[in-house]
Amino acid sequence: MTATKTESDESQGVFAPSVEALGVVLAPSARPSRPNALTASLIFAGRALLKIKHVPEQLFDVTALPIIMTLMFTYLFGGALAGDTGTYLQFFLPGVMVTSVVMITMYTGLGLNLDIEKGVFDRIRTLPVWRPAALVGMIFGDVLRYAVASVVILLLGLALGFRPSGGVVGVLAGVGLIIAFSFAMSWAWTLIGLTMRSEKSVMSISMLILFPLTFLSNVYVEPSTMPGWLQAFVKANPITHLTSAVRSVMQGAPDGRYVAYTLAWAAGFVAVFGPLTMIKYNRK
Repeated sequence: MTATKTESDESQGVFAPSVEALGVVLAPSARPSRPNALTASLIFAGRALLKIKHVPEQLFDVTALPIIMTLMFTYLFGGALAGDTGTYLQFFLPGVMVTSVVMITMYTGLGLNLDIEKGVFDRIRTLPVWRPAALVGMIFGDVLRYAVASVVILLLGLALGFRPSGGVVGVLAGVGLIIAFSFAMSWAWTLIGLTMRSEKSVMSISMLILFPLTFLSNVYVEPSTMPGWLQAFVKANPITHLTSAVRSVMQGAPDGRYVAYTLAWAAGFVAVFGPLTMIKYNRK
């Protein structure tokens, strides 16, 4: 009976595996080791980079937007604010680098919210990996965007006449401060991405926060020209501290106070928004 059934299956093109073959496939074997926290985070960082590979338009905000901002403010306001565009560029370029990179940190929350709407994170949460790996990996992937934006602005500035007195070391230190601060600030947007119901809501909240922080700072003009009540806000603004720190290291005269303020703000963002994000993520 068995032989007849097998011959019939073979004649109909149906593969009937033998008992021995099934035994080999179903034999118990050692389970692969669970990836550690760093490995899992890097895997999800690779996923974030694959998004850029398949949708390169995502790099528009880190290439075209910084170029437009640099050219527009340098040649539109440079002569009026500093007397000539060359002098203003030395003051402005570190600031516009800070503004451009900090502005794109909100896309971390946008991407997270979009993954939640599509159900991607529901599937990721079922995987036997370190719980925060998906969030940390997403932010790791965005670090590349911050680096690309910084390099684009720096190359444009050098072409326009920006000459940092701190040399290569000063420039690298300035870019490092920007990326470290932006990485820490991204945790705030992950919390917003988990909290808001739609991508548009995340965008609206992010812009309401980022516009005052970036424009009410020392990026474009010195605070000494502002009213006293506004100077108080500007001087306490973390973007002001970051911009002052980046300017000082790029000009070869690091200001330890502002560097310390910047690192303290970065540590504070991670310490506050990191745990809040994980609590929200686990309850989502």
